[in-house]
Parts: sequence; structure tokens; C-alpha cells
Amino acid sequence: MAFKVIKPGMLALVQDLGRHGYQHLGVTTGGPMDELAFRWGNALLDNDDNAAQIEITFGMFTLEAQAQTSIAITGADLAATLNDKSILSWQTYQINKGDVLAFHQPTFGLRAYLAVKGGFLIKPVLGSVATVMREKIGGLSGKGDKIAAGDSLPFQETTYHKARHVPRLAIPNYDQVEIDVVTGYQYRYFSGLDRARFFSSEYTLSQHCDRMGYRLDGTAIGRNLKGIISEGIAYGAIQVPNDGQPIVLLKDRQTIGGYPKIGCVTHCSGALLAQKKPGERIGFRYVTVDHAERERHLLMSRINQWR
Repeated sequence: MAFKVIKPGMLALVQDLGRHGYQHLGVTTGGPMDELAFRWGNALLDNDDNAAQIEITFGMFTLEAQAQTSIAITGADLAATLNDKSILSWQTYQINKGDVLAFHQPTFGLRAYLAVKGGFLIKPVLGSVATVMREKIGGLSGKGDKIAAGDSLPFQETTYHKARHVPRLAIPNYDQVEIDVVTGYQYRYFSGLDRARFFSSEYTLSQHCDRMGYRLDGTAIGRNLKGIISEGIAYGAIQVPNDGQPIVLLKDRQTIGGYPKIGCVTHCSGALLAQKKPGERIGFRYVTVDHAERERHLLMSRINQWR
């Protein structure tokens, strides 16, 4: 039993929580750009945390159900409809055979997540179904292909459905402009003026934004810095290349790099950043590692307690 893909949209990918333990081999993690929304999708359906979902970027994605099941939609509001009737994000819906589920252009946010009861049934590669197109790994075929028209997205048929929604206070504010950053050991390489410029300026998301990273346009920093010996790159690392325009590295980032890094976007703010579109503006706010860890533990605890 499956959903049949009628329209594939701009970019729809199979994702789970990522492919961990292979970065030393040059294989990046992949996984959902907005992990908080992904986790809530599985929680709504009592799925395993790692159950596979579909990440839908910018909408224009249409499916037809070929069996009965229960779904949850989280993340961006892509003006979803069920049999041409508008439905809301952050809650569950019963799906019957022949139902048509469609995602249109964003009302707010950029990426929505479609979860199905029991998760989509897809064969993992290196322990994960996460799709990384650049590395040609994961997804339906195992070769990193994006979802195409005519594809079947298999799931286990079920008649069980329970109406649920995410508590209002737990739904993130995708309009938030400030992105939290923790500084690292290379922060000291930047001058006091560069540090002040970075945390007091607004940056615009350029057209060069994808799952690998977001390039920013704004006040240049660190132009006089030399490169460093290539080293491993953490999720959210903010590299500063020779032109002084920061690059925030995200889920499909390369595993090593040789540009100095002024800091690292926190896990929670990385999810907010992933919902921003090119042309939107953001600013950076300094937080301590303790603050970032407390925030993440709080969000994870909220989901676990709700379960």
C-alpha cells in the first residue's frame, strides 16, 4: 500500500534523523532540515522517532492515497488541501483510499513534513533512508534521487486514527529573526570589530541556499584572515570565506573544510533558519553552550512528556 505521487513539486525527499557514524569516510549525515517539526510529526502518530517522513520544500506536491492510513503534517504552512479542502499543519488527519493530498505554495515557512502511521517503508542505506542528492545516497532508490511523478511511497495500511494536534505553545515561530550562535575556538581569530559587526548586523539570505548550507549577504567580516588546515565540520558551523560573507552549513554539509569559523548556529535555531527563504533577513545572537543545551533538552523533554 502506498501514496502515488501525482506532482513531485520542486523538491520532495525521504528523510529520517540522518546517517550517523560515517563522517570519517566523507559521508555526511543528511536528515530533516527542521528536526523539531520532524520529531513532532512522528510523536503525533506514536511512531518511532526515526520513522521515515517526506520533507517537502516549497510545495507544489500532490499525492493520491491507495489505502487507508493516518497522517500528520508539521513544519511550514504550504497551504495543504485534502480533497481540495484546506487543512492545517501540526495535526493528524485520517486518509482513505482515493484521497488526494496536495501542498501548494508557502503561506509561511519553507519546508513541511508529511508523516504516516508506522513511517514510510523504505530500505535503508548505511543504516538510514535519509536522502543526500549530492552524495547519491538514500531515498526511494537508495541512490539519492528526489521524489518523482509516478513514484510510490509505501506504508502499512491501518484503520486506526486518533485526532491529535501539537500544543499551540510548542509550535515554533518561523517569523523569528534572531538566530542563536555559540562561539568556538576560532572566534578569537576575528578582531573585536569583526565580532561586533557580526552580532550587530542583519544579513540577507542569498539565492545560494540549499540543504548543504545558506550563503548570506551583508557586512563582510574576517577578510584579513588566512585559511586553516581542513578539519571536521559540525552542524550549524558558520564559515567565513575570503569574501567575508558568512556561510551557515546545515544537514548536507561537506564533512571537512578549511575556512575559519566564527561560531555555530544552535540546533534549535538551525531548524528556524531552515524555514527561511532567500531574500529574508536574519540577525545573530550570542548564547552560551549551556543555554543552547538547556533549550534543546527543554524542547526534547516537551515532546517526550507529550507522548
